[in-house]
Amino acid sequence: METLLITEEQAADLLSMEEVIEAVERALEGKATGDVMMPPKILIRFDQYNGDLAAMISYLGYSNMAGAKIGSVHGDNPRKFDLPVVVAAIVLVDPATGEPIAFMSGTDITSYRTGAAGGVAAKYLANEDSEVVGMVGTGEQATTQLLALSELFDGLNVKAYDLSEEQVTRFISKMDDRIDGSIEPVDSIQDAVAGSDIVVTTTPSKSPVISDEWVDDGTHINAIGADSVGKRELDPELLKRATIIVDDREQSAAVGETAFPINEGMLSPDDVHAELGDVVAGQEAGRTKSEEITVFDATGLALEDVAAAAVVYEKAKERGIGQTFSLVS
Repeated sequence: METLLITEEQAADLLSMEEVIEAVERALEGKATGDVMMPPKILIRFDQYNGDLAAMISYLGYSNMAGAKIGSVHGDNPRKFDLPVVVAAIVLVDPATGEPIAFMSGTDITSYRTGAAGGVAAKYLANEDSEVVGMVGTGEQATTQLLALSELFDGLNVKAYDLSEEQVTRFISKMDDRIDGSIEPVDSIQDAVAGSDIVVTTTPSKSPVISDEWVDDGTHINAIGADSVGKRELDPELLKRATIIVDDREQSAAVGETAFPINEGMLSPDDVHAELGDVVAGQEAGRTKSEEITVFDATGLALEDVAAAAVVYEKAKERGIGQTFSLVS
């Protein structure tokens, strides 16, 4: 069997947010129904480099696709090395033989699958008439989060905040023609949060940046930044009055937004309402009333990587994109 090599540029050209949302939603449902196998990710921290390295594997039984991702998050990469914060590689494997069928860049795939997970969460947890979106952080991950929301909600009014005014300007310029709606900068995090129907946090913060008193009843929050040990973005008091949905209970208890308040006794594991896949599969309720505050605690799942990578792989085969090589003789 030959292995298909797909470069970063080729993967980027093959990615479609609509298709990745559909693939991630199906994989999350499969997690709830037992059609997906996925252990929690393994993570090591490089404090001296302000980074970490994670290994993530999953098997999607419903499509008989397996794979693994090695991914790093290094916050200083753009400033020091002109590299993206996230650098990743994905291998897809034939479950029948263990042979690698594809090797591809996972950087853009990671960004798209994370955005898609946020989109799925908002589809099931935000109020259907949501229009106002507050973006806290406007880096690369904010881009795909907003792309996903734009696939699911029409006529968005977006408020964007970042510590860097230059970053906000770049974000607005990049996204203005890619979404159905408008984007404007705001002067503070509070301005971005107050009055928003959906709030998206994509910061690397290790202390809360969203205060409880800023959040209106009925708000849905996609908390995306807390994807490794020590990171958190939300006031624990806010979590206490919210319905909390996680992507994976075990993983979020170790590295997610809820990890710190649970470890400090501010929350109980029982305060986590459900996994997102349980809601997608109809096994647990999502939003039950319009005034409810909902929080999606996203840590990033291997099943999302494999599902999105499979979309890229199948399209590459159909279009004759990529280079084949023999890894196993």
